[in-house]
Amino acid sequence: MRDVAALAAAVAVVGASFGALAIAAGVPVWMASVMSLLVFAGGSQFMVVGVLAAGGTPFAAVAAALLLNLRHLPFGLVVGDLLGRNRAAQLLGAHIMIDESVAFAMAQRDPQRARAAYWLCGIALFCAWNPAVLVGAYLGEAMGDPADFGLDAAFPAALFALLLPQLREPGPLRVAIAGAVLAVAATPFLPAGVPVLVALLGVVFALPLPKKLERTR
Repeated sequence: MRDVAALAAAVAVVGASFGALAIAAGVPVWMASVMSLLVFAGGSQFMVVGVLAAGGTPFAAVAAALLLNLRHLPFGLVVGDLLGRNRAAQLLGAHIMIDESVAFAMAQRDPQRARAAYWLCGIALFCAWNPAVLVGAYLGEAMGDPADFGLDAAFPAALFALLLPQLREPGPLRVAIAGAVLAVAATPFLPAGVPVLVALLGVVFALPLPKKLERTR
């Protein structure tokens, strides 16, 4: 409970940042709030708003977010047994299935503790994220013109902050570099928002190297 409370406090700060950044990108307060309630996936929400802020189409923004959330498919296979067989519980459990709730559950060896950790973490973060987004959105709206504060630079900074802890490993580092190169190369030729989708091809570099190439290295 102590660890979940600390994480929920941090998530609330990120949620407030998202609310303010969404307003800076021209997203109405109600839309930022509804997105948080129905989607509840911080990385994907930042992705949608970032693509829209860059001038991308709503289709490109949603497509990028859906591709980013494909990781939830294996998540569901991992935690499916923790949700039980009740259909309502399964639907609610799927909605609060985020990186943190899955990680907290998988850290427990006992199935009962894993189930308790999953639900406690997911519900606590949902209750922390949504009010914080609303508060951040209203604060962002009260600030006036966000361009005066340079908030356009906050989008790449926020996404980079989400990525940074993963760059210590060689696999994610290869993917990040490849994605950045692909996005920069595609930017002069494709509409805004589409280079983000092209960058997702960098995930190919997460595949294990062939054994022959591994031996030559």
